[in-house]
Amino acid sequence: MKGSVSSSGGRRSGSSGAAGLLYPLLGACLWAAVVGYKPVIIVHGLFDSSGDFKNLQRFINESHPGTNVTVIDLFDRSASLEPMWKQVEGFKSAIYPIMQNAADGVHFICYSQGGLVCRGILSTLSDHNVHSFISLSSPQAGQYGDTDYLKYLFPQFVKSNLYHLCYTAIGQRISICNYWNDPHHRNLYVNSSDYLALLNSERPNPNSTEWKKNFLKIQKLVLIGGPDDGVITPWQSSHFGFYDDNETVVEMQHQDLYLRDVFGLKTLAARGDLIICSVPGVEHVWWHSNETVFHTCMEKWLV
Repeated sequence: MKGSVSSSGGRRSGSSGAAGLLYPLLGACLWAAVVGYKPVIIVHGLFDSSGDFKNLQRFINESHPGTNVTVIDLFDRSASLEPMWKQVEGFKSAIYPIMQNAADGVHFICYSQGGLVCRGILSTLSDHNVHSFISLSSPQAGQYGDTDYLKYLFPQFVKSNLYHLCYTAIGQRISICNYWNDPHHRNLYVNSSDYLALLNSERPNPNSTEWKKNFLKIQKLVLIGGPDDGVITPWQSSHFGFYDDNETVVEMQHQDLYLRDVFGLKTLAARGDLIICSVPGVEHVWWHSNETVFHTCMEKWLV
């Protein structure tokens, strides 16, 4: 490091331009070393890839210089349709070494479907060291809507009849069906969903006590979403709200999974560690590229 400073310091050539650029950079590095920003791990969503998160990486590095930011490059594009538990295991294997090398812990930013992948990791990994789990426009309570994604994936289906596919053994091999939550076929969902119904302990799960204990090791749960999302349906699912059988949205605080504290939401709220951030005017594909969203909802939880 010293060699590079002396060779580009510019005194011998009389130029101060390089030094003018270098000293603030060195200062930022020293500041990061002193402050000790925790590494940030980003998990992408349906049909995304790691390259889609350059803006978010830039926001983090501008606000918290020196932060080690890793966007996990797995299950990109069409591979994001693989079953959720398969993705959980794959992402877990890639993330675990980063955790092991971070003595002070790490932060998660998990976007869209990735927010549900991260819940699976946090529930099943007993020695994780995640401090802030930032769920960025993720269908945490499930998905039920006629969106462009649905029309693209299942052109012969609409939301009202997709249960015919999703709640079968074949359907459960497709990620979106693992969290498809049809409010008009509640029993089918509870008995057929291999992923979300288990995570939410909506059907008997012998691991539920252990999963809750693991999940509650996080320091903060930050739920980000907004009314103009256009993909997450209902958009309140990003805040654990969802439809009743009349398709009226029931907010998180009135949901059974909150009231019974099945995996820790009520405990997090009582601890003061459940943060809800609602931002209007943001369409689904822009959440991770919106600087206002970053500064309003994420920045302060990434220290």
